[in-house]
Amino acid sequence: MSFEQTRRDWARLGASDPLWAVYVAPGTRNNNWDVEAFLELGRADVAKALAWLDSLDLPTRWASVLDFGCGAGRLSQALAAHADAVTGVDVAPAMLDTARALDRTGGRCTSVLNERPDLSRFADDTFELVYTELVLQHLPRPLIERYLAEFLRVLRPGGVAVFQCTTRPLNTAKGLVWRVMPFPVIRLLQRVVLRYPAPMRMTAVSPSRVRAVVEAHGGRVIDSRAEDVPSTHWRSATYVVRKR
Repeated sequence: MSFEQTRRDWARLGASDPLWAVYVAPGTRNNNWDVEAFLELGRADVAKALAWLDSLDLPTRWASVLDFGCGAGRLSQALAAHADAVTGVDVAPAMLDTARALDRTGGRCTSVLNERPDLSRFADDTFELVYTELVLQHLPRPLIERYLAEFLRVLRPGGVAVFQCTTRPLNTAKGLVWRVMPFPVIRLLQRVVLRYPAPMRMTAVSPSRVRAVVEAHGGRVIDSRAEDVPSTHWRSATYVVRKR
């Protein structure tokens, strides 16, 4: 799958059901997410990440933050409570429209459309923190690796990236489907059977490969945590990376 196809799919998802596309949960489809509950999930996730960073003696307050794949701003708004400025970047115009409509940070969040397979609109050494969750897993593997390299490029020396990747399907019936079925078939099933507005890819990247890419581009994995996520039928890993 190309970047252009991924961009088109997420533009369609954002236009149809933005909050559900950002965070798939039972009972939330067809624009049934409660906005306060949606934003509270972002605050809870960021609070968990801050506690982790604090335990590693890493900063928990920043001048400049990049929220990659910001979607409807679930994490951008939560991060803004701990930053002077948060830049949310996404490929879907409708997602960014939703993020702007929901923004309650008094101008600390800026939503930016980026329709390129890189972060070239941002200069080197721009951000103190790069944060992303539930985003990389939906991209083709070469694009994941490109963006990991870009995270390190746009980080300031000593800056930190916190990002999540899926590592493998679980040993469940749906996990088995992801293991054995080609994505074009899954794509068709998502559109025809599940009636998704557009399909959602899931991509596995091994921890060893993540570490190799990070180290090749001037970073170091400080810590990582892995967990099984039964609701998605995937195992997921989150990494804390520091730029040398």
